[in-house]
Amino acid sequence: MLRSNFRRQVWRPSLVRAGLLGEVTEAGPYRFRATWRDREGIEWSAEFTTHREAAAHVATKAAGGLRFHDLRHGYATYLISSGVPVNVVQAVMGHEQASTTLNRYTHTPADFHRVIRGVFADPADDPLTKKDDRRSDSPESGEGDAR
Repeated sequence: MLRSNFRRQVWRPSLVRAGLLGEVTEAGPYRFRATWRDREGIEWSAEFTTHREAAAHVATKAAGGLRFHDLRHGYATYLISSGVPVNVVQAVMGHEQASTTLNRYTHTPADFHRVIRGVFADPADDPLTKKDDRRSDSPESGEGDAR
C-alpha cells in the first residue's frame, strides 16, 4: 500500500474513530452525523447512512491531524525526557548521529520551566553545597594539631 493510500484509507479514519480528528456520532437508525473543522476553524457537519462513510468524509475534509511519523518524534521525546541516555535513544531510533536524535526528533516538553526550576529547587540535595562540610583539621572544628 502506498503511503498516500495508507494515510487516506487507514491512518486518518483511525484518527476519526479514536476521537483525535473530528467526530462521528449516531443521530438515529442508519444516521451518523460527521462533524469536523476546516483550516480556518469553521465547524462543518454532514449526515451519512453508515459510520464508515461518515468517518471517511471527516478524514478527507478535516484539517490537521496527527501524522504517523509524529509518533516517532513523540517516542524519542518521551525517552529523552524520561532520562534515557541520548546514545541509547540514538541506537533505538537508528540514527547515525546523536545530533539527529536531539535536533530533529526531540521536542521541548510544555512543562520544561517547572522541570528546570525543580533541578535547582533544593540546594541541600547538591553534594557540592553541603552546609556541614567542614574539614577535620580546620580551626572551627576544634580538632587538629595543638602546637
